[in-house]
Amino acid sequence: MLSFVMSWPVWLGLVVLITAVAAITGITPKGTRHVANTRLMGVARFVLVALVIIFAYLHAPAAFS
Repeated sequence: MLSFVMSWPVWLGLVVLITAVAAITGITPKGTRHVANTRLMGVARFVLVALVIIFAYLHAPAAFS
């Protein structure tokens, strides 16, 4: 029933949000290598935050017009 109400951009945004939360918190399945506190994960978090800020800045004028 929800697939008739939600369009594909909404589903894509939901997937991106879940992925971002998993990336920031460092959630991993059992048996995988621990990378939550490595330098690479720190850079990935920085890039993720930078992209969020860029997209929020680009979207802000459209939201207020």
